Amino acid sequence: MTDIQALDSRYVAHTYARAPVTFVRGEGCRLYDEAGKAYIDMGSGIAVNALGYGDEGWVAAVSAQAGQLAHASNLYHTAPQALLAQRLCERTGMKRVFFGNSGAEANECAIKAARRYSALKHGENVRPVILTLENSFHGRTLATLAATGQDAFHHDFGPFPEGFRHVPANDVTALKTALSVGDVCALLIETIQGEGGVNCLTEEYIRAAREMTEARDILLMIDEVQTGNGRTGKLYSYQHFGILPDVVSTAKGLAGGLPMGACLLGEKTADALTPGTHGSTFGGNPVCAAAALYVQDRLTDELMAEVAQKGEWVRAELEQLPGVTVSGRGLMLGVESARPAAALVSDLLSRGVVALTAKTRLRLLPPLTIPWPDLKEAVSIIKEALSA
Repeated sequence: MTDIQALDSRYVAHTYARAPVTFVRGEGCRLYDEAGKAYIDMGSGIAVNALGYGDEGWVAAVSAQAGQLAHASNLYHTAPQALLAQRLCERTGMKRVFFGNSGAEANECAIKAARRYSALKHGENVRPVILTLENSFHGRTLATLAATGQDAFHHDFGPFPEGFRHVPANDVTALKTALSVGDVCALLIETIQGEGGVNCLTEEYIRAAREMTEARDILLMIDEVQTGNGRTGKLYSYQHFGILPDVVSTAKGLAGGLPMGACLLGEKTADALTPGTHGSTFGGNPVCAAAALYVQDRLTDELMAEVAQKGEWVRAELEQLPGVTVSGRGLMLGVESARPAAALVSDLLSRGVVALTAKTRLRLLPPLTIPWPDLKEAVSIIKEALSA
C-alpha cells in the first residue's frame, strides 16, 4: 500500500472498493500511475472523460474561463451557461435546460418537473406516480434510489419517497397495463441500462412507449446520463429512434471531466419550474459550462460516426471468441463471457487496461476520441484476457 492509498484508507469514507492503483496523470487515452506505468483507459472515468486527457482545446477553454470568472450566483446571468443551454436545445429539440452537478441531480429535476407539470394540469396528488423499469439505475439520492429498479440498492436506506413503480423492460403489454392505471404522470427509462448490465431496450418498445405516453398525456423522460453526449454514436441515444422525449436528463461526459448535469425540458415541461421551485448553487457553473461548450464543438457528426464505427469493430473482434457476446451501442459496450467480470477487470488492470463491470459483464466506455492504434492494442489485450 502506497502512502496515498494509506491516507485514503484512513481519511476517505469507505464508499468505494478501490483497486490498488493511484493514478497521477493522464495523456490522450492513457493513464499513468505513481510508478509511471501506462494504462489504456477503456472506462474514461465511467463515461466522463469523453475527450480523454489533456485535450489542448478543453484545457484552454477551462483555463480561460477560470481566469475570467470561476463562479457567480444563479441570481445573475453568465454567458457560458446561456450559450450552452442554447446549444443543447438547438441540437435536441428541447426548449429549456436546468443545470445541476450530476446525473442524480438531473434526474431529481426530471422527477420534480414531471410532478409539477402534472399538478398544474391535473391537480396535486392526482397523478403522482413515476414509472421506471426493472433493472434500471437513476442515481443514489433517496428519490433516485426509489426510482431505481434494483432491490440491491434499496437495503438499509428506507423509508424511501413514495410514488415510484417498476415494470419489466421490453414488455409492451406490461407497460400498457401500468400506464392505464390513471395515476401515472411520467415514464422514466434508459435506452441502454448501463449499471443494470448494458441491456438495450428494443426499438419496438421505445416507440411503443412514446406512442402510449403521448396518447395519455404522460411524460416520456429519458435518462441519458451514461448514454448521452456522443457515447452511442448520436448526441443522445433517443435520436437513434426518431422520437422526441418530453424530458432528457444527462451528465457524465457533458463537460468532459468536470462535474455537470443537465435536465432538458421539452414543450410540455418548459415552464413547469418557476423561481423558488428548484435551484442549485453550483449548477451551470461558468467553468463547467465553458468546458461543456467546447465538448459540444467536438461532438461533430463525423466524430459520432466514428464512435459508431469503432463500436461495431470492437463488437466484431470480441464476438470472434467462443462464448463471448457483446451488448450495447457505439462505445458503450457490455461483454459477456465465461470469466467473472470482476476477475477480468482485475486481470486487465495488471495487463495495463482500465475497464469496468456492469453486473456479469465487462463494461467498456473508452474516450470517444480514442485513436485506432490504441483501441486495437486495448482490444488485443482484452481478447488475451478473455481467452486466459
